[in-house]
Amino acid sequence: MIIKINSRSEIPIYLQLRNQIVKGIGKGELEQGEILPTVRQMAADLGVNAMTVSKAYQLLKAERFIETDRRKGSIVCIPEKEYPTQQAAFEEKLEDELELLTAEAKIRGMDKGQFCQHIFEEMEMVPE
Repeated sequence: MIIKINSRSEIPIYLQLRNQIVKGIGKGELEQGEILPTVRQMAADLGVNAMTVSKAYQLLKAERFIETDRRKGSIVCIPEKEYPTQQAAFEEKLEDELELLTAEAKIRGMDKGQFCQHIFEEMEMVPE
């Protein structure tokens, strides 16, 4: 998987990295048990500070997308079952983000059909 960071983006680099890894997992580009590069290696590959990568990995670990093992490093971990509180928190986050995206789409003149088409296209890219 190739990770691309946009240094001109308003989105913090650690969050861009987190998002790229989550997308990779969702699209099947990163599989359960796959070992991610070390913090130092990822930082060197991306040309960013190691603390930035560490922050992204810590966030991914807190969200249960990766596990860390002192011998193996950071390992992709796809949670099989969410606890009800985690599922509720995710659904709240999803609703908030969709509300914002819907508002922005409306402001920019996008109709419901176009908006839904984008959602369907993104869902088609995710393997079952």
